Amino acid sequence: MAEARIAIAKPDIVRFFQGSGQKVFKQKELSAILAAQREFWRLRAGMTLSEFIEFLITRTALRRVVFELPHRSETRYVWGEISRFKLAVSMKEGGYLSHYGAVALHGLTDQVPKTVYVNHEQRPQPASPEGLTQERLDAAFRRPQRTTANFTEYEGYRYCYVNGKHTGRLGVVEMSDEFGDAVSVTGVERTLIDITVRPLYAGGVSEVLEAYRRADVSINRLAAMLTKLKYVYPYGQAVGFYLQRSGYELPTLRRHKAFQVPADALNFYLGHGMKDKDYVREWRLFVPKGI
Repeated sequence: MAEARIAIAKPDIVRFFQGSGQKVFKQKELSAILAAQREFWRLRAGMTLSEFIEFLITRTALRRVVFELPHRSETRYVWGEISRFKLAVSMKEGGYLSHYGAVALHGLTDQVPKTVYVNHEQRPQPASPEGLTQERLDAAFRRPQRTTANFTEYEGYRYCYVNGKHTGRLGVVEMSDEFGDAVSVTGVERTLIDITVRPLYAGGVSEVLEAYRRADVSINRLAAMLTKLKYVYPYGQAVGFYLQRSGYELPTLRRHKAFQVPADALNFYLGHGMKDKDYVREWRLFVPKGI
């Protein structure tokens, strides 16, 4: 009898989910739906959430997705088809698509990245009392760049969750993915800055340069954003280099304080652990040989 009741209600249940406009649900959201709709659907009072979910998974388009991350697992319930970008962002409250995924969504590469990055901002951190010296900078960039260990594999893709610098979601926008669903993602200017800081998260320095060349960028917005981010390292030298190599004239860039290189500027690096490198004097920047 109980099974007959929910079977009779199935068309109404399907209609509800199809018309909700929502494709990804947490367990507590399904619990709230069951509580709100139980009477209308004439489900028995004793039907548990587990029974309701099991019916949805076995008899409707709902499916369970579990991300086994190193420190905890995350479970979501997905109705119908969604993109890997939407799925990735749904797993982290307040997270947004960044780095190579953002590059792909903005159309700044021909590659189909197999790794999706989601930025989850840290709480504000106090500024480091130590000043930056050439010796510290050289030592930091002599080593390989650190990468996150907070990732999982699911259906052929790797999903990485990055504890990023607190920015108050600076430069984050809403975009539509291939299914027309809204996804939070770094805008073009923020994306270019992020992949300059973490080129390994975008396929390497050559892919970063290609993204710059393809981007329709506002230099004013990019310079202002870089200033607001207040990085300890002089990433303006690296961003300026990429912009010049992608077609912007040096005098145009130098109008912005973010891309000015003072006489006492430290030598900087386009990437970590470079073996063969050239030195670009106008940016006081070491770059991979031949780029």
